[in-house]
Amino acid sequence: MKLLFLFVTFFKIGLFSVGGGLAVLPFLFELADSSGGLLTREMIGNMLAVAQSLPGAIGPNVVAYTGFNYAWVPGGYIAALSLTAPSIIIIILVARVLQQFKESAAVKGIFSGLRPAAAGLLSAAGFGVIVLSLWNASATSWHQYLGWKETLIFVIMFFLIVKLKKHPIFYIIAAGVVGVVLKL
Repeated sequence: MKLLFLFVTFFKIGLFSVGGGLAVLPFLFELADSSGGLLTREMIGNMLAVAQSLPGAIGPNVVAYTGFNYAWVPGGYIAALSLTAPSIIIIILVARVLQQFKESAAVKGIFSGLRPAAAGLLSAAGFGVIVLSLWNASATSWHQYLGWKETLIFVIMFFLIVKLKKHPIFYIIAAGVVGVVLKL
């Protein structure tokens, strides 16, 4: 029953998360708010940090980790496969049909509508990750709501990324080392 639940849940997410792996995050945040134990917002943050350092797409990595936590190895496989299955099915169907209708105004309109939807999902995911990383919802005093160390790391990394334009692995390693040194 757990595997069927994982399959249906992540198949629906895969069907509607247009725009890549990070587009899965708003759906996962909603799932965390309503799942009753499948995952929490804190787990999503931890999974995202691990998924960023693993090879492969972020969405399937995060979802596989969720499935693994919920139903061990079979859960990880089912979750990742069910997330990617809608994309594979849709791509096969679209590839067969698109050649016939590629100049159609309706097809051009669909793709023009999907671009802003993907941008919106990615923006929501980015904002969600920023809030999850910098905001302390369990704080008891107003000055504790914002994680000052985390915010400082964010600002410094953002500045370095914009100015130096080095490979992202350098920033990931540096942020990890700083997190260990500051005991975050």
